This record gives sequence, C-alpha cells and structure tokens, in this order.
Amino acid sequence: MMEVLFLEEAEIELSEAVAYYENICQGLGLDFSNEVKTLIIRLIEMPFLWVLRDDGTRRVSTKKFPYQIVYCVINDVLWIIAVAHHKRFPEYWKERLSFNPMH
Repeated sequence: MMEVLFLEEAEIELSEAVAYYENICQGLGLDFSNEVKTLIIRLIEMPFLWVLRDDGTRRVSTKKFPYQIVYCVINDVLWIIAVAHHKRFPEYWKERLSFNPMH
C-alpha cells in the first residue's frame, strides 16, 4: 500500500480547517475531516487519475467543501503538499515544492 505523508504546512492547514468548521457547527469539522480521509483513500487507490500539472503536482477538490488537495507521488509515497481553500491566493503553496523527500 502506498504511504501517505503530509508536509507540516498541509497538516496545519487540515487541522485549522477542521477546527474552523467545528467552530461553525458541531460535527461539521468531523464531516470535513472524513471527506478528506475518504478522498485520500481514493488517491491511494488511483493516484495517477488526476491531471499531472507542469509543476509536478496533481489536484483534486472535495465535494462538499471549497478545498482542494494538492499532492504529488514520489517513490511510492503520496505527499500531501497543501489542503488549500479555493478562495485563498492561488498557488500560495508553490514554495513548498522545494521540499526534499529524502530527509
């Protein structure tokens, strides 16, 4: 099975989004978290289904929430680069692409 690793910034984004939705309505944060988990399971099953961008990333949107998961696959590891809100400055996470997965 493919390993899934989050960049620290992406993990923080996910936690902050879950907390934000939970603050709006109890249980909504859990719904968001579950949707992201379900999406990641799909990514594990079919990581190359989504379009490969020039920057080496792939992106998939959640269905119920205005977020996209930005990821790449390196050496059988699915790296989550960002959990990005659709209305946030586009591609603010690009600087993260310089990460070195060998460390």
